[in-house]
Amino acid sequence: MPAQTGTAPERNMVNYMKYLKQFGIILAISFVSELMNMFIPLPVPASIYGIVILFLLLISKILPVESVREAGYFLIEIMPVMFIPAGVGLIEEWTGIKMYLLEYVVITVVSTVAVMAVSGLVTQAVIRHGKRSGRER
Repeated sequence: MPAQTGTAPERNMVNYMKYLKQFGIILAISFVSELMNMFIPLPVPASIYGIVILFLLLISKILPVESVREAGYFLIEIMPVMFIPAGVGLIEEWTGIKMYLLEYVVITVVSTVAVMAVSGLVTQAVIRHGKRSGRER
């Protein structure tokens, strides 16, 4: 490991700047996706445009993973906090939700099982395809 140069405050400033740069990249992609959402007349949320843009930039190596890695880790770590407003909204609307609770539970269970089944089948197909491709090489 190379010797660290500079004082502790200088090293901290470099880390802060790295995080700011990474968040800036993510925010720039989010901004572009919001513009796309405004100007493209499709019922696609801006967040979907953003994730597709980020995916394409990463997969094409135009944007190296290292350019957003630490900020991505941080956002994943704080993700549970992002669900607090939704939970508070559910609590505030409990009287309206209570009437349809059985329907909500059934829909949630059925859709969860469907997603798990489809994900499992797709994963198995990808694994089988990968094994076949490995034999053909």
